[in-house]
Amino acid sequence: MKTLILAFLLTFFAVPVMAADNGHDHGNSWLKPVEAKMVCMMNDKVFDKEQMSIEIEGKTYYGCCPMCKEMLGKDASKRAAIDPVSGNKVDKATAVIGADTHGMTYYFESEDNLHKFASGPMPEMKHETMEGMKNDAADDHGDHSHD
Repeated sequence: MKTLILAFLLTFFAVPVMAADNGHDHGNSWLKPVEAKMVCMMNDKVFDKEQMSIEIEGKTYYGCCPMCKEMLGKDASKRAAIDPVSGNKVDKATAVIGADTHGMTYYFESEDNLHKFASGPMPEMKHETMEGMKNDAADDHGDHSHD
């Protein structure tokens, strides 16, 4: 009888754990994979329409305006990002890209790193980012100050 009760309890606790492990499904995740063509790689923001493609050294980057195209072409550092999981530098043209619920993007060297990052809590937004979002409401192209 004890064995039966123990088996029942183990099953009772194991089923929800197995159900919660849904692999790489991002249905309720704060971070969703996005296509590069939907991202302004200068502003690091996702848009609801395809951005202009920018060919540089045989790679395709994306920007939301001619100023973004010019900046990406001139400054190689703007074409790279840091993978928040590995800490490695990644080329935005070849990176796996994820966007949070606010449209901010994160660049990863692999899908595994995106999934690891997405399984954790959403990072807190910096005050400067929130200020930029307020300005975005007035300017649908985002922040064009480009540092």
